[in-house]
Amino acid sequence: MSESRAARLIEEAAASHKETGHRITVRPAKAPDIPALAGLLVRLKRLNEEFDPLLKVRSDAEKQAVTVLEAALQDPRMLILTGEGTGPDQGKIVGVVRAALRDRVFYTPEVEGVILDIYLLPAFRRKNVGEYLLAETVRHLKELGAGIVTAEFPAQNQIAVRFYAKRGFRPLNAKHAKII
Repeated sequence: MSESRAARLIEEAAASHKETGHRITVRPAKAPDIPALAGLLVRLKRLNEEFDPLLKVRSDAEKQAVTVLEAALQDPRMLILTGEGTGPDQGKIVGVVRAALRDRVFYTPEVEGVILDIYLLPAFRRKNVGEYLLAETVRHLKELGAGIVTAEFPAQNQIAVRFYAKRGFRPLNAKHAKII
């Protein structure tokens, strides 16, 4: 899919949100959000574990998630977004995004926005809410200087593969692992 088509799909998702409204708003995370976001992050990691046994979740994952999120909120090259419910779900944190800016010293565009984690509670999926969350993530990363956006997720997660492919993403790098 061409870059212009992918950009158009993302713009359409944002426009769709404005026209029809989604069940969430997306905003930069704040320190009081951390406990709820950490819980969502651990839910994502447990889901990843279902796709691949090499992604076994640690017993202290919740504590680690809090530490990671606290550090990310202080790092200008990190982006933490909160998906918050609207209407009857007003004020409820229902989604999280954790992304980072990385330098691409050998390539152009020189700055990559990497979606490290993106998660929505199941009740908010399959209603274009994920597409809106992705569009907002891309918008924020672009504002931070990213010229390309990538997403990292378990290779066995065919749901994520299809989700991103439908929105113009394609495989770029492969990461292979072996426990030693």
